[in-house]
Amino acid sequence: MRIGELAKLSNTPTRSLRYYEEQGLIRPSRLDNGYRDYQPYLIDRAVQIRGLIDSGIPTKIIALILPCLDTPRGIVPEDIEPELVQILAQERDRMTQRIDFLTRNRDSIATYINAANDALATRADSDHGTGTPA
Repeated sequence: MRIGELAKLSNTPTRSLRYYEEQGLIRPSRLDNGYRDYQPYLIDRAVQIRGLIDSGIPTKIIALILPCLDTPRGIVPEDIEPELVQILAQERDRMTQRIDFLTRNRDSIATYINAANDALATRADSDHGTGTPA
């Protein structure tokens, strides 16, 4: 598939896809005419990369861990550096904090929506009970 189709299917801008390619995160094949040819598995890969970048993980770290994300128990890097493990642990902890923050915000919004819906329902009931048009 062409880059535009991959962009549409993965909801990832073509500019980002080209950047992912420059960083070695995705590798399209080339057709005889030189056009990039993206395989269907790259749809999920692009979404995954975008999610990791959105969570704040630098592309150089993503490049190191990306092969492990497909088969997390099947790949154990032989030359893993303790510093990388520490960086990944920090990123994991930072992501956990962000998830907690987002969860609290989502729950607050849900509480507000429920209260607003209750108020609207009460208003509608009272409007119908008094003969006032809704």
